[in-house]
Amino acid sequence: MFYLAVKAAISGIVIAVASEIARRSPALGALVVSIPLVSVLTMIWLWRDTRDMARIADHAQATFWLVLPTLPGFLLLAYLLRADVPFWGAMLAGTMVTIALYFVAAAILGRFGISL
Repeated sequence: MFYLAVKAAISGIVIAVASEIARRSPALGALVVSIPLVSVLTMIWLWRDTRDMARIADHAQATFWLVLPTLPGFLLLAYLLRADVPFWGAMLAGTMVTIALYFVAAAILGRFGISL
C-alpha cells in the first residue's frame, strides 16, 4: 500500500509541476507535457513491478499508436476555444473526437495485424 501511495504521489507531483509551468508559460508547459513523462513513469513502474520487458515493449508500441488519434482532438480544442466555445463544451468535443478516433485507429491497425 505504501508503494502505491509513493507511485501516486510522484505521478501527481509531475502533473502538478507541469500545470504550474503551463500557468506561467503556455509554450513551456506544452513542451513539458509533450515529453511523455506519464508514459516514462508508467514504464518505470512496470519495470519495477514486473521486470517484464515484453509487456513494457507492448506498452511502448501501443502508446505510440494511441498518441496519434489524440492530436486532432487537441487541435479541435484550440480551435473551439478561440471561437469562444465555452471551455467544457470545447473539452467535451475534443474528447469525443479523440475517443472516436481511438476506435478508428484500432480498426485500421487491426487490419494490419497490430493489436492494442
